[in-house]
Amino acid sequence: MKQLVPPYLGVQHTPEDLRTVVSFASGATGFDPLTPVIMGVISMEQQLVYYDEYRRKLVGITGEEETKRIINDALFVVCAGTDDIANTYYTTPLRRVQYDIPSYVDLLLDGIESFLRNMSSRGAKRIGFVGLPPIGCLPSQRTLGGGPRRSCERNAAAQLYNTKVQELIRELGKDMVGFPNLFYINIYTVVQDLVDHGERYGFSEMTRGCCGTGMIEVCQRGATRCSTPCATTCLSTSSSTATTPQRRHTRLSWTTSWTTTYNTCIFEH
Repeated sequence: MKQLVPPYLGVQHTPEDLRTVVSFASGATGFDPLTPVIMGVISMEQQLVYYDEYRRKLVGITGEEETKRIINDALFVVCAGTDDIANTYYTTPLRRVQYDIPSYVDLLLDGIESFLRNMSSRGAKRIGFVGLPPIGCLPSQRTLGGGPRRSCERNAAAQLYNTKVQELIRELGKDMVGFPNLFYINIYTVVQDLVDHGERYGFSEMTRGCCGTGMIEVCQRGATRCSTPCATTCLSTSSSTATTPQRRHTRLSWTTSWTTTYNTCIFEH
């Protein structure tokens, strides 16, 4: 297990990198095919193409039999959906004229099932699927959809998504050949506890970010950032950074879709 996972693209990999873990992640992508188009990032389908390329390289290094062993023993972790709901659905009007939240979640479920089946057909045996965090508590979503009190009203969409994803995973898990070890990873309650009780973890501000400008706090290149570390959660639009008073930095994984295989690969971020 590596402390830092090297990206698949833009890096000169060692044979050890390819034998252990690489990331196909692309921040801000999603299961809605419109999301990577809007955000200008790599789609889930293209990440599978990169995975196929990666596997061919691995065969060249270790041979077919060892490659099969590595893939069979690998842990794949998939995490996506935040930008689908927070950006594609709520921030743009493109999907809201076609879908309400329940039907939009169903659209995402179709994409999730297709992606998981594509992973299974490529040899993934152990797959962890990460649910959504409380996206309504993002500073941008508090401001845009939380009313005068900037409450976390849009969390209901994440809760519905998580419930339906767990139902899908239970159903797919009945296929012990295609999905011998498919499981759900709950991050919602962990992040919600940090938002609700940040003082327990050394944070003094849980509703406003300290990077970016204004209450929406979009962390982009050139954005104004805190001049000194502060005791706040420092939440951003689709990702969150927490800075403790002791100048230690913690990342809260609100970013969009990623998949990782320890002893192999990652798809999405």
